[in-house]
Amino acid sequence: MATRTIRLIGDPVLRTPAVDVTTFDKELRNLVKDLADTMIDAPGVGLAAPQIGVGLRVFVFDIGDVLGHLVNPVLHFPSDEEQDGPEGCLSLPDLTFDCRRKQHVVAHGQNVYGDPVTIEGSDMLARCVQHETDHLDGVLFIDRLDAETKRAALEAVRLAEWSNQPPPVVKASPHPLFGRAL
Repeated sequence: MATRTIRLIGDPVLRTPAVDVTTFDKELRNLVKDLADTMIDAPGVGLAAPQIGVGLRVFVFDIGDVLGHLVNPVLHFPSDEEQDGPEGCLSLPDLTFDCRRKQHVVAHGQNVYGDPVTIEGSDMLARCVQHETDHLDGVLFIDRLDAETKRAALEAVRLAEWSNQPPPVVKASPHPLFGRAL
């Protein structure tokens, strides 16, 4: 099992839009495995590459009995129906706030081999896919909260024990990742 350090709110990588994956190779398959191992260990139901410091458009999810991933997702919403419910994030540990999302989603993307993939879902799967795709765009779920709830969320972050800890020391690899040094 290869788990990675999950980046917390305040880390600039969480606010930086990720770039499209263009190389579908062993490094990408290892990244997806690391994402899944880290998500399961946390535990969580979704994890995006920026949350472990990798600025690529990739995420994993584990909803119900379905463990999956999506590379380069593009979302479509078949209806305007919305859901409002509790949402949390591994980058804001132990904090949950009600967040409004679309009820249904159709996500087009690729798998680790570059093959086209479509994920259709409602309820929790729709929430997860939207949440993780937001991470790839540099958006956190607290950005989607109404003003009063967002103020409460930011105060909870400020008061959280983990927010006053120094950031983890992350060693940069001297080897390029997808043609770019970390």
